[in-house]
Amino acid sequence: MKIKSLEQMEAVVEKNNILSWDGWNVVEMYVSDKGATSKFGAYKNGKWHLKKTFTLYQDGWDIPDKYVK
Repeated sequence: MKIKSLEQMEAVVEKNNILSWDGWNVVEMYVSDKGATSKFGAYKNGKWHLKKTFTLYQDGWDIPDKYVK
């Protein structure tokens, strides 16, 4: 789903605890042992996570529908 306004994206991030901000981009990050061998893996606070970044483009953010419901 395409999110075009900052206010709407702020509401989505606030409602979903695995989403956070990295500048203007939105990061999805959750604990997973698969992170140890994945190119999307990130090690944080002593645990492996899977991490995906949703970049802000001129027309907004493109994020999965599951976060907007």
